Amino acid sequence: MVKHIMVVGAGLMGAGIAQVLGKAGYNVTLTDRTEADLAKGKAQIEKSVASLVKRGSYTGEASDFLLGQIHLTTNLQDGQNADLVIEAIPERLNLKQDLFRQLDEIVQPHAILASNTSSLSIAAIGSVTRRPEKVVGMHFFSPVPIMKLLEIVRSIKTSEETIQIAKEVGKKIGKESIIANDYPGFMVNRLLVPMMNEAAYLVMEGNDPEEIDRGMMLGANHPIGPLRLADYCGLDVTLFTLESLYEGFNDSKYRPCPLLKRMVEAGMLGKKSGKGFYQYN
Repeated sequence: MVKHIMVVGAGLMGAGIAQVLGKAGYNVTLTDRTEADLAKGKAQIEKSVASLVKRGSYTGEASDFLLGQIHLTTNLQDGQNADLVIEAIPERLNLKQDLFRQLDEIVQPHAILASNTSSLSIAAIGSVTRRPEKVVGMHFFSPVPIMKLLEIVRSIKTSEETIQIAKEVGKKIGKESIIANDYPGFMVNRLLVPMMNEAAYLVMEGNDPEEIDRGMMLGANHPIGPLRLADYCGLDVTLFTLESLYEGFNDSKYRPCPLLKRMVEAGMLGKKSGKGFYQYN
């Protein structure tokens, strides 16, 4: 039974994952490289909790409880007794493999090692461990406390027991799970990111971003347009996912839009940088 979960990475995704785990009653160890990174993660959780209390989604008692369940540390060793580790560090295979090598040495043998990657190979991440059957993808969607989906990714070596435990954790934290096989982009991003890329091509060809987004919202009943969504996800993250799809399938339909590449090179990363396809204050 999973009781103690370590989340590695206190950024936007890691903080959100720690928040929903704490609310569900799990003992959570949230770790990052520096105290400053942890402080940002803690502030993000507190801001999110305060917003949800104001909206009536959380009670004050529930918020106090979940904050008490999350323990902050810069030392991976503090999570050595975890039953499950969820990694939420930057989308670079070498970084994730280095981390999983360390985790394989640190945490107890029965523990499951999960990655929040949105596109990287779970098999490649698990190959550096002595427990590839216990390595799984647990891909959350932003903002984690609000979005209902959990995409569980099965590598060629992931055991059925590992999948079932990941599903049970997902259910306990209020997520609806889908099971995807381990191919670039999995399910959701395999469909979603090429649409955002095609929207970027439309902008490059001179079309108005607002008109493109309104067209998809009104004509396809999407709650948000593809360009606004790309801005919220981060144009750098969108580009990286496209590059993973392009490399993984060697198919020209995933070729990143040149405009998208230039925007990322110019530091126009979307909402987090203040400017992407739209301007943000």
